[in-house]
Amino acid sequence: MERRLTAILAADVVGYSRLMGEDEVGTLERLKGCRRELINPAIEEFRGRMVKLMGDGALVEFASVVDAVQCAAAIQRRMAVRDQGPSDARHIQFRIGVNLGDVIVEENDIYGDGVNIAARLEAMAEPGGVCISGTAFDHAVHKVDVGFASLGEQRLKNIADPIRAYRLLLDPAASGKVVAAPHRPGSRIMVLASVAAFAIAVVAGIFGWQKLSVPSRPSVAVLPFANLGGDPGQDYFADGITEDLITDLTKLSGLDVIARNSVFAYKDKPAALADVARVLGVRFVVTGSVRRTGEQIRLNAQLIDAATGDNLWANRFDRRMAGVFAVQEEMSGEIAKALGMQPSAAESERMARAPTSNLEAYDYYLQAETVSRSVLQAGLRDALALYDKAEELDPAFAEAFAADARTTVYIWREAFNDIIQSAPARKRAYEKASRALELEPDLSSPYAILSIMQVVNRRYEDAIASAKKAVSIGPGDAEAQAALGYVQLYAGNHAEAANAVETALRLDPDLSAINRETAGLVFLLQGNVEKAIETLERTRAEAPTVGNFRFTLAAAYVRGGRLPDAKAAIADGLRLVAGSSYVDSLAGWEMTHAHFRTPQDLAVLVNALRQAGLPQWRFGFTPDEHNQLKGAEIASLVIGHTLQGQIEPGLQPAFLQIRSDGKAAFRSTTRLVTETIYVDGDLLCEQSENLFGRPDCGPVYRRNDTAVKGYSYANTSKVFHFIVVQ
Repeated sequence: MERRLTAILAADVVGYSRLMGEDEVGTLERLKGCRRELINPAIEEFRGRMVKLMGDGALVEFASVVDAVQCAAAIQRRMAVRDQGPSDARHIQFRIGVNLGDVIVEENDIYGDGVNIAARLEAMAEPGGVCISGTAFDHAVHKVDVGFASLGEQRLKNIADPIRAYRLLLDPAASGKVVAAPHRPGSRIMVLASVAAFAIAVVAGIFGWQKLSVPSRPSVAVLPFANLGGDPGQDYFADGITEDLITDLTKLSGLDVIARNSVFAYKDKPAALADVARVLGVRFVVTGSVRRTGEQIRLNAQLIDAATGDNLWANRFDRRMAGVFAVQEEMSGEIAKALGMQPSAAESERMARAPTSNLEAYDYYLQAETVSRSVLQAGLRDALALYDKAEELDPAFAEAFAADARTTVYIWREAFNDIIQSAPARKRAYEKASRALELEPDLSSPYAILSIMQVVNRRYEDAIASAKKAVSIGPGDAEAQAALGYVQLYAGNHAEAANAVETALRLDPDLSAINRETAGLVFLLQGNVEKAIETLERTRAEAPTVGNFRFTLAAAYVRGGRLPDAKAAIADGLRLVAGSSYVDSLAGWEMTHAHFRTPQDLAVLVNALRQAGLPQWRFGFTPDEHNQLKGAEIASLVIGHTLQGQIEPGLQPAFLQIRSDGKAAFRSTTRLVTETIYVDGDLLCEQSENLFGRPDCGPVYRRNDTAVKGYSYANTSKVFHFIVVQ
C-alpha cells in the first residue's frame, strides 16, 4: 500500500439512468463510441493512463495537473460539437471536476481523502462543464487556454474544512480570465490533482461516468490517559503511555490517527465523546487510565464507536514496569484488530519494537517530552538536559535522539540563542537526527528534521526528497506533513505546501505553534489572507510568550489591510523578544528567512513588515544615512586592525580583532565568535557558523554625536559602536 498526492479526473453521464431506461442498447453504443472516438484519444493526447473502467465510469492517471485540466476542457469542448443522436434529449453529456489531494494506492486502485474531495467536486459541475478545486486551480491558472470562475469556499459532505472551487470557462473568448461567479453549478464531474511521492509530477485522474462509492478510512483519537496513581508528579508517565499508543497506531498505513497536540487539549477536561469525535473529525475514540505504584502498573483502556456509543474493545493490564513495552504492543495490536486493521509484516515489526531496554532512560525521555512542549523557553533547556540523560543511559535509544533533534531544530529555527547559539544548535540537531537514523532507519521524524535543515541550506531537491521520505514512512505523522509543508513553502511550491499543511491540520487540528506559523505563511503567500490571519492569531494565542510569531502575524495583518493591528503586533513582538532574537529587525528577519527560493515570496513578507513598522536595525538603532562609509573607507579602517567599543543592548564592552587576511575574533561579555571579515560593496560582512552559516553584512557609519569621534556598525546580530585602537 502506497500513499501519495495525485490528480484525479472523474466524469458522469447526465441523466444516465433515464437514458438507459429509454434506450439501453442505444445509450451503451453511444457511450462506447464516445469512449472509443473521443475520451480515450483525449486521455492519450494528454498523457493519461487508464487505471480502470467501472460501468459508466473510469479512473485515469495523468502526468500533471495541467494535463488533467487540459484533458477535461478538451473533452467537454469536443463533446459540445459531437453529433450524438437524433434528438437533444438523447445526447450524452458529461460533468467533470478536478482536485489536488492525498490518495492511497493499493495494487491498481486509488482511494482516500483526495478521492472523497474529488467525488464531492464532481457533484458540483454543470452538464457539459468542469469544476476544479483551488489546489488544481493554483497549478493550472495561466497555463491552460480556459478561464476560471471562482465559486468561493464550498462546504463538502464529510470534508472537515471548506474547499475552494472554480468553474472552467470553456469559451475561447474567456481564456485567461479569472472572475468571481455567484453561480453554483450542479453535479458531477471532478479532477483531483497533486504531486506523487518520488516523482517530479505524477497526477492521477478519475474519469467517472457514475457516482463514485468511496471507501472511507477508519479514524481514531486517543484521549489522554488519566493518572490514577494519586501523584501529580506521575502525569508525565500517563502522558507518555498515551503518546506511545498514538505513535504505534500511526504506524498503521490504513488508519488516520489524530496527533498528540490535538488530543491533549482534552486533558483534564471532561467532554462528551460524541462532541470530541465531531470536533476532531474521527469515528473512534480510545480512552484509558494508568495507575503506577512503585514497580507495578495497572492500565485500563477501551475503544468506543463515537457514532453509536458502542464499546468495541476493552481490556485491563496488570504488569510490572519491566513489562510496560509488552503491554503497549499488546494494547495497540488489540485496538488495531478491533478496528478491522491487518498490519503488514513491517508494520507489526515496528509496533513490536521496544524503544529501549533501559527503564530509567525511558523515564527521562518521557519527562523530556513533557517539558519540551512547555510554552516557556526554560522548558526547552530542561528538555535537552533530560534527553542527554536518556541517551547516556541507553546510547541505542533512537526515539530519544530523534526527539532531541526535533527540540533542537526548533530552537535553531526560532534563533533562541540564549538556549543554544545557532552553530552548536545546528550541529547538535544534525548529529542527533543522524544518530537516530543509524539506530532505526524507518523513523519518520529524523528525515523531517533533516529536510528542514536542508531547505535552510538551500538544498531544495534534497529537502523535498527527505520530507517525502518522512511522509512515506509516517503518512499519518502530522509533524512529517508539516515539515513537507515547510520545505515546499520555501522551495516555492505553494500548492504542494498547502496540501501538506492541510493534511497536517487534519491529522492535528491543534498543530504546534511553529507548524501553525508555517501553515499561516503558506495561506498568506497563496493569497488566502483571512485564513492566514485566523491561523496566525491562533498561533499567538497558543504561544503567548513567543514574540517571533507576532511578526508573521503582523505581515498578514498588513496584507489584510489592518495596519493598526499590524503595528500593535510588531510592538508586542518587540516587547516579548527584548533583543533575544534576530528577527526583531527587518535585516534580521530577511536574513533568517533568506532561504526562500523565490525572491518575490520573501519580498512580499519583508515589504509587509516594513509597512507594519518593524525597524531596519536592532535595538532602535537609527543612523544618519549621510554618514555611511564607502567600501574602500571601511576596508582601510578595519582590515588588519583592532576595534574596541560597546554593543547594544546595555553598551556591553566588546572587541573585534581583524587580521590582514580577514580572519577575526569578536569578544564581548556574553560571546566569543571566530569568523572571517570582508568588505562587499559598501557593507562590512562577517562570516561564521552562526546565522545558518550565512554572511552577516551591514553598513558602517561615522559618528558625529559624541565627544570621542568613532563609528557604528550594524548588522542582523549586533549594533557595535567602536573606535580603532590598533
